[in-house]
Amino acid sequence: MRTYLALWLWALASLSVDATVFFHSSGVMTGREMDRHKSKHEVPLRRSKRGWMWNQFFLQEEYTGSESLYIGKLHSDMDKDDGNVRYVLSGEGAGTIFVIKEDSGDLHVTRSLDRESKASYMLKAQAVNRHTGYPLEPETEFIVKVHDINDNEPKFPKEVYTATIPERSNAGTSVTQVIAEDADDAMFGMAAKLVYSISKGHPYFSVDQATGIIRTVLGPSDMDRESREHYQVVIEAKDMGGARGGLVGSTIVNITLTDVNDNPPQFIRSTYSFSTPESTKIGTPIGRIKAVDADIGVNAEMNYSIIGGDGQDAFDITTDRFTQEGLLTVKKPLDYERKKSYDLKIQVQNPRPMVDLHMLAVSTAMVHVTVEDVDEPPVFGRFTYVFEMKENAAVGSAAGSVSATDPDIQRSPVRYSINRHTDPDQIFNVHPGNGSIYLQKSLDREESAWHNISVVATEFKNREQEQKSHVPVFIRVLDVNDNAPTLATFYETFVCENAKSGQKIQTITAVDADEPGGGHRFFFTLAPESLVRANFTLKDNQDNTASIFTRRTGYRRLQQSSFQLAVIISDGDYPMQSSTGTLTVRVCACDREGKMEMCYAEALSGTTGLSTGALVAILLCVIILLLIVVLFAALKRQKKKEPLIISKEDVRDNVVSYNDEGGGEEDTQAFDIGALRHPEVMEVMEESAKQRRDIMPSETLYPPPPLLRRTMAGATAAAGGGVPTSRDNTDVRDFINQRVLDNDLNPTAPPYDSLATYAYEGNSSVAESLSSLGSASSDGGCEQDYNYLSEWGPRFRKLADMYGGEDSDRDS
Repeated sequence: MRTYLALWLWALASLSVDATVFFHSSGVMTGREMDRHKSKHEVPLRRSKRGWMWNQFFLQEEYTGSESLYIGKLHSDMDKDDGNVRYVLSGEGAGTIFVIKEDSGDLHVTRSLDRESKASYMLKAQAVNRHTGYPLEPETEFIVKVHDINDNEPKFPKEVYTATIPERSNAGTSVTQVIAEDADDAMFGMAAKLVYSISKGHPYFSVDQATGIIRTVLGPSDMDRESREHYQVVIEAKDMGGARGGLVGSTIVNITLTDVNDNPPQFIRSTYSFSTPESTKIGTPIGRIKAVDADIGVNAEMNYSIIGGDGQDAFDITTDRFTQEGLLTVKKPLDYERKKSYDLKIQVQNPRPMVDLHMLAVSTAMVHVTVEDVDEPPVFGRFTYVFEMKENAAVGSAAGSVSATDPDIQRSPVRYSINRHTDPDQIFNVHPGNGSIYLQKSLDREESAWHNISVVATEFKNREQEQKSHVPVFIRVLDVNDNAPTLATFYETFVCENAKSGQKIQTITAVDADEPGGGHRFFFTLAPESLVRANFTLKDNQDNTASIFTRRTGYRRLQQSSFQLAVIISDGDYPMQSSTGTLTVRVCACDREGKMEMCYAEALSGTTGLSTGALVAILLCVIILLLIVVLFAALKRQKKKEPLIISKEDVRDNVVSYNDEGGGEEDTQAFDIGALRHPEVMEVMEESAKQRRDIMPSETLYPPPPLLRRTMAGATAAAGGGVPTSRDNTDVRDFINQRVLDNDLNPTAPPYDSLATYAYEGNSSVAESLSSLGSASSDGGCEQDYNYLSEWGPRFRKLADMYGGEDSDRDS
C-alpha cells in the first residue's frame, strides 16, 4: 500500500512541475535584425540570449469533465505582462483538440482523448507582437503525450478453440496454447500485465498463468476415450497482473480425445452354428461371424482366421471391410456322403499393434458347420473320354464305354443316352444300361477325322426329380489305306515342235486323301497303252515326283496336235492303291529359247474356253430375247376392238349400238343370205375364215369362190325382184332354226350373232320383218322420206346426212 501511495505522489508532483514552461529571452538580436531595428527606431539593438522550454507535456486519457482541462502554460521572456505579446499554437489538433489563451499562454485540451487511438500529439508554439504580428522569438516544438489508464480488458483472437489429444496421454501433456491481447500500454503501469487461469475443466486440465499453455492433469487410465470423448475448458485472462480490479477476458476450448488401439476385438458369442447344402459352390458364403471392438476407425479393423478344427481345408474366412464381419465361405466341394459336419476354431485380432503390448489382443470362438444332403446328379468316372476307331470298322463295333454312378446314399440306377444335338447324323449310339458306345453308320476319316459327342447319364427316378449329367466323348477315326493317289493338279503340258530327244517337259506329283503313319510314298509308271510307239518317257524321281521326257526329236502340229499320256500312280501303304491319270501334251510352236508361241485352237479350248458362269449368262440372255420376241408376236396378233361409241355426236354409231336388227341388203360385209339357199357351198363357207359380223373385215381376206359368188348374186337379185320362192324360204328357215337351236344349247355362244338373233322374225310378228329381203315394197318404187331425221336434233345429224344423201344421189 505504501508503494502505491509513493507512486501516486510522484505522479502528482510531475504533473505540477510540467504544468508551466518558461521562455527566457535576452535583448540580443542578430546583425540583420539590429540593422532593421536601427533603421526603424534609429536606436541600436543588442543580441539577446535564446530562452528555453521543456519539450513535452503529459495528459491522462479518458478525461470525463465538462470543461476544458488545463494541461500547462507557455511563457516567453519577452512577455512583460503589458499585453503586447500574443501566443500562437499550431500542429496536430491545434485549435480543435488543443487551445491556448493568446494573452496568458495557458494550454487546455477540449475533449477526452484515447491513448489506444493516438498516444501523442506534435504541437508548435510561438510568441508574436500583438500589434505587428512580428515574431518575438523562433517557433518552438513540443509533444503532448497521453498517459494510459486500464480501460481495455484482455481479448482472445477466437471465441472458441478446438484441440485434440490422444487418449491415454500422460499427465502434463501439452494440449494447446491460448494467448490474449490487451490494448493498454504495456510500458506504463500494470494495465497490460496478463495472468491466465482456468475456470472450467477441472480436474482434467490446467493452464500456465504466464504462457497460456493448457496441459493434462490426470494420468492415462483417467483419459479414456471410450469413457468420455469430449471436454470443454474455459480459460480466463486478467490484467493488472491478476490484482483485484483488473479487467478479465475469457475463451472456450473444446478438447477431443482421439482414439488409440487400446481395446482388442471380442466375439459376441463363443459358439456359432451354420448349415449348408452339399451342392454349395466354391466361394459361396454360408454365414457371417460378428466381433465387436470399442475402438473406432482403423483401430477397429479386424482380421479373421481359422486356426483349428477339422474343416480348415474345406472352409475359408475373410473380413468384410464395410461391416468388419467374418465371412465364412466354402473352399472345396462338400460331400454329405463322406462328411456330414465340420468344427472350426475362429480367431479375430486387430491388424494394428495394441498400445499396451502386454494386453491380450486376440479373441477365439468355435463354429459348427452341418452339411445337408441333396439329390445329386450322376457322376462320371472321368471328366472326358477319348476313344479310337478305324474308319473301316463294321457297324455295331464298340468304340468304348462310359461309366457314371449316383453319389447319393440311395445309389439309384443310371441310364445312358447321347445328346443328339452333338450327333445329328446318329453315327453312334450308347447302350442305356452299361454305357457302351457303338457304331451305327460307317465311318470315313477323309470326311470327318474326329467325332465329338455328349453322353447323358440320368437317374432312374420320376421325371420331376430325375438328375442328369453330361460328359464329352471324343472319338478319333483312324486311317486305313482306302483311297488311291491321283495327280496333284491339272497339268498344262506342251512340247515344242523343235524339241530334242530326252528333253524334260513336265514334272508331276500326286496327292492322297489317306494319311499313313510313315508319310506318303508314291510310285509313277506309264500305262501299257502309253508304252506302245511311245513318244515320251517317264522317270520316277523317288521323291513322290516324276519327270516326263521326250523320246524323239521333233514334233509336227499338222500331223498330231496333242498326245495322251496315261500315268499309273501307286502308293506304298497296305493294301496298295493305284489309279491312272491322263496327261495331255500339246504340240506348240516355240521360239529358239523354248517359249511357247502358238498352239492349235482345239488344243487351247481347254484354257481359252468360256467359263461356266459366262455360258450361263449368255444362255439367260438368249432366253430373255426369245421371250420378248414371243410376247411381241402375241401382241401383234391380237386385234384391237373398235369401240362402238367413238364420240357422243356419232348418231349412226349409237343406232348401231342399240337398234341394229341386221345388216340388210346394204350391208355387203355381213352374212349373205343368198348363200344359205345353196347347201352345197356350206362346206366351203365353214372352211373359209370366220369373220366377226360386228366389226370391219380385214382387207387380207380372200374373195369368195366363184360358186359362192354366183349364189350370192342370185340371192341378191331374187331379193331385189320380189318375194323369194318357197324352196328358198324352206332352206333359210331350216338353217336359221338349226342355228337358233345350237346357240340356245351352247352356254358359251356369244350374243352378237345377228343372223341367229334378228334375221327371222316369224310369221306372227306384229312388227313384221325389218329386213329388206322380205319387204314387198323394196321394189315397188315407193320411196320413203328421211328428211324428218334432220329435225331430231344433233344426235341424228349423221343418220340424216346418210339417208338424205342417198336420196339425192338416187334422184340424180
